[in-house]
Amino acid sequence: MFASEIIKKVRQIEIRSRILSNQIFAGEYHTAFKGKGMSFAEVREYMVGDDIRNIDWNVTARFNHPYIKVYEEERELTMMLIIDVSASLSFGSTNLFKKDLITEIAAVLAFSAIKNNDKVGVILFSDKIEKFIPPKKGKTHILRIIKELLDFEPTNKKTNITEALKYFNNVIRKKSISFILSDFMDDNFENALKIANHKHDLILIKTIDPLEISLPKGGLLYINDLENDGKLWIDTSDASFITRYNEIANKRSFKQNELFNKHGIDNLTINTTEDYIKPLQKLFKKRGSRI
Repeated sequence: MFASEIIKKVRQIEIRSRILSNQIFAGEYHTAFKGKGMSFAEVREYMVGDDIRNIDWNVTARFNHPYIKVYEEERELTMMLIIDVSASLSFGSTNLFKKDLITEIAAVLAFSAIKNNDKVGVILFSDKIEKFIPPKKGKTHILRIIKELLDFEPTNKKTNITEALKYFNNVIRKKSISFILSDFMDDNFENALKIANHKHDLILIKTIDPLEISLPKGGLLYINDLENDGKLWIDTSDASFITRYNEIANKRSFKQNELFNKHGIDNLTINTTEDYIKPLQKLFKKRGSRI
């Protein structure tokens, strides 16, 4: 992608993401992800309806009138976006690649975070750590992240979620809000997922393409395995093959959802043909209702 095209695309994503984060997600984000605790802000006169447990008895005695202590939330949160950039994310059977969907969701999350004055950091991974962007605040930082997502060319093709989570646990020592954005074309990452979820507030966002769920009946279809460079022709008019393919796809999805729910990890799956706004809103509201 040429530099002028990247700048134009960054601007388009910025406009849409800021509108969504300002009008829809900023308040819900704040509710869904609370800060570290409450800190003392000031003392003011008692008003009807105030919690009497917050009365400052020393000041009240001095002025012979009730005063209360006012507290405010200590936010200073860090959001980490752990983003899969393996070759399978460059697949799309519709007008949208999975990596395009991930980029836009990541941008909305990032703008929601800085709207609440939180830091945002990024880990890009394939079957190795491709890039680490340390957490920072500010619009300029978010625009840099979006540009990286649009322009980044990974050196490796495969996926290793365990490697990404191990690195994440090592470089981010304090608890963070952490989103893994991936198609989860990987297995055997349960132990790393469990450790990361114990240390951080982990949320999983899985992107899928319609053809990864179900193959339509038709004729010959040319398949290219982007991560392993495998190529073959399949006959989609073969009913038994279609049934077997769909069963394998559904079984894989079921096992992963079972794993995520087993460890109590918030997760959602977003199809490239669907609007991600409502699922994301639902996730934020669900988390907010638990606090």
